[in-house]
Amino acid sequence: MKRLISSILFVFCVVFLNAQTNNRVIDVDASNVRGKLNDFFNECVGAGRANEGLRADWQRQLRYAKEQLGFRYIRMHGLLHDDMGVYFEDKGKIAYNWQYIDELYDFLLSINVRPFVELGFMPKALSSADRTVFWWKGNISLPKDYDKWSNLIKALVQHWTDRYGEDEVKHWYFEVWNEPNLSYFFNGNQADYFHLYSVTANAIKSVSKSYRVGGPATAEHTWITDFIKYCVENKVPVDFASTHVYGIEKGSFDATGIQTYLSKKDSSVWGAVVGSRKEIKQSPLADLELHYTEWSSSYTPTDPIHDCYHEASYILEKLKKTGDAATSMSYWTFTDIFEENGPRITPFHGGFGLINYEDINKPAFYAYQFLNRLGKTELSNADNSSWACKDIKGNVQLLLWDFTNTRPDSLSDQVYFKRDLPSNQKGKVIINFKNLPAGKYEMNVYQTGYKVNDAYTTYLEIGAPSQLTREQVQTIKQKTSGAAIIQKTIVISAGKTFSETLDLRENDVFLVTINRI
Repeated sequence: MKRLISSILFVFCVVFLNAQTNNRVIDVDASNVRGKLNDFFNECVGAGRANEGLRADWQRQLRYAKEQLGFRYIRMHGLLHDDMGVYFEDKGKIAYNWQYIDELYDFLLSINVRPFVELGFMPKALSSADRTVFWWKGNISLPKDYDKWSNLIKALVQHWTDRYGEDEVKHWYFEVWNEPNLSYFFNGNQADYFHLYSVTANAIKSVSKSYRVGGPATAEHTWITDFIKYCVENKVPVDFASTHVYGIEKGSFDATGIQTYLSKKDSSVWGAVVGSRKEIKQSPLADLELHYTEWSSSYTPTDPIHDCYHEASYILEKLKKTGDAATSMSYWTFTDIFEENGPRITPFHGGFGLINYEDINKPAFYAYQFLNRLGKTELSNADNSSWACKDIKGNVQLLLWDFTNTRPDSLSDQVYFKRDLPSNQKGKVIINFKNLPAGKYEMNVYQTGYKVNDAYTTYLEIGAPSQLTREQVQTIKQKTSGAAIIQKTIVISAGKTFSETLDLRENDVFLVTINRI
């Protein structure tokens, strides 16, 4: 009886102490399997434009991103833009040229990254108007001749079939255009886009019925219901729906990004994805795949949140709450080698990338690296801001984070996230690892957060120079190498629980790995 009373008092004291100190307790039971991990998070990633993919630095960074982050597809603009040298007309005679596309796609496939083909923009010789977007002047007009457009698509898809084989190309995705609901990107209306989609989809299917085509690739998760209805009623082939979302509550499409505000709504991003899945479920094509082919915190390449440590926990929070709603969520983008507004002139400028143009990993990079280190089997876990997994060897991983949106309502991203932003304490995390087989293990703890694998804060500490010397680049890389912050050997006895306690601050991210020796 005394032992029972002592046990009850002990449990009461632990619960009371945790409540008093805001401790967070996560139980990881290696025997409690939820199922196969849904790795939709690194199915696809974005890049700026196809021509950038011919550069040595871009290719070096994508190879690295593939190795570290595991992305399986890549999507980019401008495949048919004139700087790819695809389409020519001379006195009525048409010529196709696949040289640059071949160089790019040969490289992608050589590192086991498949193309998520975005078909656009319009070759100038085939365009119906001189309407362009971006520094590199992508033509956003409709084709002047739909038969010529159809023949171009057929020829290109047939070329890929001949070069790589139908068995390979049937694994690709073909997406028609980019954000046709925005006048910046499409010089037409919804009916014009649906017609363009129909012509393009039928051209692709004429080469092989097994090839996957979809759209509408819209901004702001729109047109999905109308798009599916159009395809069903007009018997137009469609294999997936695609759209985009960013976490900005107000702002404009602005090259300078002066006024953008990260949304304070918990449902920002993931609510849109869940809503799109609901639209599809209520449509005649209820099982259609859903690909968010662009997503991030902000839609401007001059938003400092992309560089800030807050971005890592933001990514994980939104992906976790998306659940199984999306087939893929393609982060925009993997690199700061990105020239919509021309070449960038400062090393940290709020660019979209997970990696800056000098090969420096941002905190967002580590969010994806930690995700990629999770085993393929997910464990059941009551904590809503973590993933617990194990691999085929029985090694266990726990990825946990705190996401706190600290931006004051009165300040834009461009003002607030550009600062040095110390993070406040959030208490402790007590992690209990249960039902691990008896034996010796190595525990490693990895982190990103304020001043830990936090390249931007390190950059501020050295004076935020407009250009970095080689020595400064190496200094930042050494301080943001991603090395374990804790490493120790532990021995677990049969039936015993192993516990580890971590100090948690706002927007910290931790990966804890327990590997059998």
